[in-house]
Amino acid sequence: MLRASCFRYAAVLSTVLLLFVLGCGGGSTRPTTGETWRYVALGDSLAAGFSADIGYVQRYSDYTQSDNDVAVTRQNLGRPGWESEDLLNALRNDSGFRDAVSSADVVTWDIGGNDLLRAYRLFLGGACGGADNQACFRDAVANFRSNWDAIIREMKSLTSTERAILRTMDIYNPFVGEQHLSGTFEQTQPYLDQVNEHIRSSAEQNGIPFARVHQAFNGTSGTEDPVEKGLISADRFHASDAGHKVMADLLRELGYAPKRPAR
Repeated sequence: MLRASCFRYAAVLSTVLLLFVLGCGGGSTRPTTGETWRYVALGDSLAAGFSADIGYVQRYSDYTQSDNDVAVTRQNLGRPGWESEDLLNALRNDSGFRDAVSSADVVTWDIGGNDLLRAYRLFLGGACGGADNQACFRDAVANFRSNWDAIIREMKSLTSTERAILRTMDIYNPFVGEQHLSGTFEQTQPYLDQVNEHIRSSAEQNGIPFARVHQAFNGTSGTEDPVEKGLISADRFHASDAGHKVMADLLRELGYAPKRPAR
């Protein structure tokens, strides 16, 4: 009898100690609400986390979990090299993308950088077209606007700002330094400004909070070099880990409505 009692006491004590260790150790936030949110990330190589150890998608997912005391499942559908037309086609025609968005509690997307990059490369090669060698920029902006508006329509047909956390962002310029040296900044910057203005106005009209990534990377005037700030990786185009943290922090600052009211 005494031995059996000792065994029962030891078992209870071990269980208590285990629960104590699980509750106090590890340094990570453990979900307490019992909720699970599904996070779907869309976009290009930035969403995919290309060239970064920890991309903004993973960082924002971690923020979402810890800030809301929920479990978060993450599905990253970011595709390196994608332009706005690629994302639009996926939302229209790929059942996997459509199902992911329609069932998500959180959706983020970034797109458009590659639209302008293609035009910029043509411009540098003297093959952009037009008397001013800038026709491809004008075409890129017009196509982006059309695709962006259609992307928003597809998003709204699959989900809503009343049901899911929808977040997007504008576009940074990684080439400020080289453009200042080559004297091409004044020629090319207006096209990025037009794209970012369309993102801003469209997001606001549709009630979709957006992260002001361009301002954080390039300053209010747009003339600051993000390379000098350490926000661009060694390839001088993609965001560095520090840059991805900035993007995730900006998304975090937007809050979590409609899933959670502002604190």
